[in-house]
Amino acid sequence: MPDLTSLPKDEVPVLRVMPMPADANIHGDVFGGWIMAHVDVAGAIPAARRANGRVATVAVTSFLFKNPVFVGDLLSFYAKIVKTGNTSVTVEVEVYAERMRLQTEVVKVTEATLVYVATGEDRKPRPLPPLPA
Repeated sequence: MPDLTSLPKDEVPVLRVMPMPADANIHGDVFGGWIMAHVDVAGAIPAARRANGRVATVAVTSFLFKNPVFVGDLLSFYAKIVKTGNTSVTVEVEVYAERMRLQTEVVKVTEATLVYVATGEDRKPRPLPPLPA
């Protein structure tokens, strides 16, 4: 049974995208790898803002596909920083699908936690800048 819900209130998605037929198998089910790539992009947005520059993905500590994604679903990716270290930023990403068929249905389809590291132009880890006072 799908996880019927609504889009998070008072939050703005960092990314919205609609999968196309090329992103799916012959049955119209979107490839998990396509979703994973977009989750990585969505998670990198707040990480790069916090790092004030370049970040690299160093770990995916959890990734759960809760419901399938279909061609034509409108996906909304919500990302928030849950932890920072000296050079690292841990981000939680939640993905919701709006299925607009006879009536709109909202389903949480994916949740993941990723770790990014701030890197310099040399692509080596660098400390996160201090937060503004």
